[in-house]
Amino acid sequence: MGTLALWVLPVLCGFSLAALPAKPQNISCILYHDRNFTCTWSPEKEASNTWYKVKRTRGFGEKGNNFCDSHDCPSENRARCSFLPPTITVPDNYTIQVEARNEAGTVESEVTRWRLNNIIKTEPPGNLSVKRVSGAKRMVQVIWTRPMLAPVSSTLNYMLRFRTENSTHLMEVNFTKHVFDEDQTTYNLTGLQPFTEYVIALQCADQNSELWSGWSQEARGATAEEAPLGLALWRVLRPAQEDGRRPVRLLWKKARGAPVLEKTLGYRVWYFQENSTNLTETVNTTSYDLYLGSRACWVSVASYNSLGQSPVATLRIPAVSEKPFRRITVVNTHHTQDQLVVTWESSSWDVDTWTVEWLPDDPELSTLSWESVSRARNWTIQQDKLAPFQCYNISVYPMLQDRVGEPYSVQAYSTEDKPTAGPVVEVVNIGVNTATVVWKEIPKSERNGFISNYTIFYEAENGKEFSETVSSSVLWYDLESLTRGTSYAVRVMASNRMGGANSTGANFNTSSVSVLEICLISFLVGGGLIVLIALTVAYGPQKRNNLKHLCWPDVPNPAESSLATWHGDDLKEKLYLKEYDNPVNTEDGVLKPCPAPRDLIDKLVVNFENFLEDVSTEESGKGQDNNLGGEKNEYVASPYRPYCPPTKSFTEPPASTEIPARKSQPLGSGRPEAREQLVSPAQSVGPAGLRVEEAPNPYLKNSVTTREFLVSEKLPGQAKREI
Repeated sequence: MGTLALWVLPVLCGFSLAALPAKPQNISCILYHDRNFTCTWSPEKEASNTWYKVKRTRGFGEKGNNFCDSHDCPSENRARCSFLPPTITVPDNYTIQVEARNEAGTVESEVTRWRLNNIIKTEPPGNLSVKRVSGAKRMVQVIWTRPMLAPVSSTLNYMLRFRTENSTHLMEVNFTKHVFDEDQTTYNLTGLQPFTEYVIALQCADQNSELWSGWSQEARGATAEEAPLGLALWRVLRPAQEDGRRPVRLLWKKARGAPVLEKTLGYRVWYFQENSTNLTETVNTTSYDLYLGSRACWVSVASYNSLGQSPVATLRIPAVSEKPFRRITVVNTHHTQDQLVVTWESSSWDVDTWTVEWLPDDPELSTLSWESVSRARNWTIQQDKLAPFQCYNISVYPMLQDRVGEPYSVQAYSTEDKPTAGPVVEVVNIGVNTATVVWKEIPKSERNGFISNYTIFYEAENGKEFSETVSSSVLWYDLESLTRGTSYAVRVMASNRMGGANSTGANFNTSSVSVLEICLISFLVGGGLIVLIALTVAYGPQKRNNLKHLCWPDVPNPAESSLATWHGDDLKEKLYLKEYDNPVNTEDGVLKPCPAPRDLIDKLVVNFENFLEDVSTEESGKGQDNNLGGEKNEYVASPYRPYCPPTKSFTEPPASTEIPARKSQPLGSGRPEAREQLVSPAQSVGPAGLRVEEAPNPYLKNSVTTREFLVSEKLPGQAKREI
């Protein structure tokens, strides 16, 4: 049992899940004369396992039934079936019902009834052509052949559609023609413009049928040429020159409704001052610059060709002193679908004619256009006749008889879009907590619309972004409440009605110290210095010495150092060494200087080193000197220059000279005294007062100077050393 249930369950589930086919709806039938009777229905696309059968009953069920299976139709569309001759009889009435079936069952549609005379459809007219009729003006003849599938000797309804070349405005004409066995049928299309090319197409239907054929192929033809239809005249007034002449530029174009192919051989222009008969004439120009006086003038223009001259267009040029009248109070513009609409309001109803003038707001596109408007206060132009995303200057002039009033001008864009680029941004006047953002206006060619506002976005590094919005007339903004010494990024977005465009980012750093703080510190420091200088000037004379020592401190004189006083005055008196050839010249009681030897510096260094050695020896033997005593030594360590007679020079080394002993200064009680004398370089003094030869001191390098000591004959203890 379990196995049987497993086999039966899928079968039952499949049977329960199978759905009936969709019911056929929207049944439509067409009779193609002498070809077939075809019916269609929906849905057009059905599952592959669905089949259809069409049941046809003639005479509304009184003449038997016929069936059409969708499998018998060659079309891939299964929702279509055709009955072929000779089973089709005209006139007759049919009853149609469609049956749909699949594995789940069968579904039938509603029964529909059809009268064959009402559903006859023919083919479009063939071999359509257009030709000009000789001697006929503003007319062309349309020729075609009898459409296929049209009953012979029947009456057909026709619809003729035509337009001028390069135009999208279509016009239609309906007419009826009886079809015979002739191959061609004609129709004369009148009321056309002269010398204009037209594009024509044709369709037809049986007189009793509700179904029209398709459109035939288009055919082209032109009307005969005539004299020019006329001109539209306008002027551009310019300021008067220094010589009193006023330049006026005349502009003209074909009048509205003039033939597109109208040929013009030239123009005749003549003008004269008001209340005068003197004419001035010129020919063969497309525009003309006149130089008129200050008085009012009349200007006339006419075009001509081989068939005649156009009507004359006349315009009055006002005098220089004449003030134009004002009638327009406001002008508005707006867009509707693919058109630009200009509307205006007038303060008076006596004006019913206007001239609309438009000019691109771009020096490179300075082509002026104009158009006259009558019995209306609005004007419309297709956007495809204007440059895209271009700003136009639009002016409306009131026309009162032959006078032109004061214009009212506005600006409008043909089409709008968001700006192509953002403004150029710069940050100036950067302070501690403030900065000024300055930007330049976007060029008009990149605005693509009227700028409504600017939005300034700024944020600190890794901080929150802030924004501020200003009107379109503002080109700068002051940022406040910024953080000291912080890096900021700023950008500006220009917006119009369609969107906005951002500028490139600009970075700046706020200052750490403000100018006010710098000025305050400078003021305090400068004020302090001024006060100090004032106090110095006020109290300086009273304490001159203190000020002098403060500004110019004393520099110690080495000759007056205490080192020279350690051995008494004998050291100063032994500055004049024995190395000179002649003794000191004391003639006239005045010591006269002589040039210093070249090795004086080396000798001074040696004497200073000997002095240090002697001091070191005395310190070490200070205790013994108290017992043994000795004579005071004298040292030559002074940087004083030696003296010599004026007639002598230091070209020869001086002989050793003993300097007499001077009164010594006590150095300490019980210490021996000694006298020091320079001896020859090769000798030294021994402990017994003998002269001892000594080798040159290796520490003196290039110096050949040695020391010579003279031992005093005084007993130790009889003299004291002085410091």
